[in-house]
Amino acid sequence: MSAAVAAEASPPYPLTYDVAYPERLSRWLIFVKWLLAIPHLVILYVLQIVAQLLTFLSFFAILFTGRFPRGLFDFNVTIYRWAANVSAYVGLMRDEYPPFSGEPGRYPVAFDIEYPERLSRWLIFVKWLLVIPNVIVLVLLALVAAVLYIVVFFAILFTGRFPRGLFDFVVGVNRWSYRANAYSSWLMTDRYPPFSLK
Repeated sequence: MSAAVAAEASPPYPLTYDVAYPERLSRWLIFVKWLLAIPHLVILYVLQIVAQLLTFLSFFAILFTGRFPRGLFDFNVTIYRWAANVSAYVGLMRDEYPPFSGEPGRYPVAFDIEYPERLSRWLIFVKWLLVIPNVIVLVLLALVAAVLYIVVFFAILFTGRFPRGLFDFVVGVNRWSYRANAYSSWLMTDRYPPFSLK
């Protein structure tokens, strides 16, 4: 079976994430984005605690019903989308100030998780263990990305551009990380995250 046929045979992963590539970036904003994002970071800190509590409640809902309550699921997706928007801004991938919202389509970051009609009642106990190979690779990739951000910072400072290859790499690492989280910590899918930046 060819790779193209295999790709068509397997459905796309239920979490999608992408960031629109910016042709130009501000050379001075790279110094203050982290500061400008503080209001978002404070609100998201509180909201992510709420999301963790809702996931804890959803653990029992999945255990007894095999379903993640739809309202809780949608609320958590909204929080994670908001966090993804702010992460793209602070991570020097976009210059537009993110909205104080996780509503889709309001920022040039695509983030969505497909709602699963059924979830395994037993997988919730072992997902944290099964995801360890992904975590090991992601730690190594995150270290590489952290070193590359030094190059990115100076590239934006001198050229006003985030080098496209490095941009795609960082987006890919983020995508993989979000998928691993959606599977293990967020309990939002039973599909094992692929070992892929795509």
